[in-house]
Amino acid sequence: MRKVDELRPLRLGRLLALWREYRESGDPLERAALCNGRVLAECCFYQGERVYRDEAEALEDLTTREMERLLLRLGSGGGPVREEAASSGDNPAFDPARFRALGGA
Repeated sequence: MRKVDELRPLRLGRLLALWREYRESGDPLERAALCNGRVLAECCFYQGERVYRDEAEALEDLTTREMERLLLRLGSGGGPVREEAASSGDNPAFDPARFRALGGA
């Protein structure tokens, strides 16, 4: 996965336009992958520059898990992305101290 230090959420109008654009694309799984790739291509930035030119480039670079993490982060407001949270399998919202306080291992 390429470096991403900021996720910039799309305006609802743009998101709707993308959903409409991909509504006619192939089967539902293909449609979802293409649309999500396009969303990430437009939202992922590193040092102020877009990380991906288009959905094909995003899909070529990202695993399903990486896409899911970025989309979840984007859905919760976007903003700055910690490098270790973006590239690891860890939940960026996980608080180990709080987990221990609640009786976890």
